[in-house]
Amino acid sequence: MLGRLLLVIYYVEAGLLLLVVPWSAFWERNLFVERIPWLGPALTNHFVRGAISGVGVVCLAAAIVELTTFVVSRFQAPTPGPDHEPLGSR
Repeated sequence: MLGRLLLVIYYVEAGLLLLVVPWSAFWERNLFVERIPWLGPALTNHFVRGAISGVGVVCLAAAIVELTTFVVSRFQAPTPGPDHEPLGSR
């Protein structure tokens, strides 16, 4: 249970960061752009930024699916397994 909630939190955090950071000023002034000059035009390309933001959207969608599955499984009645005997069988 706790593991699934931590996974949802991770997906939300990673998704929001990947969605927002490529379009911020931080993205253009980072260590990689300063140290590797040829990497600057590639990282500031709008298609690359959009692709990274797309990965963020996928992470957010995974968080929604995981949270929905968690909530639905918490409120469903447990189903009996194959070893479960019916109540009137004894």
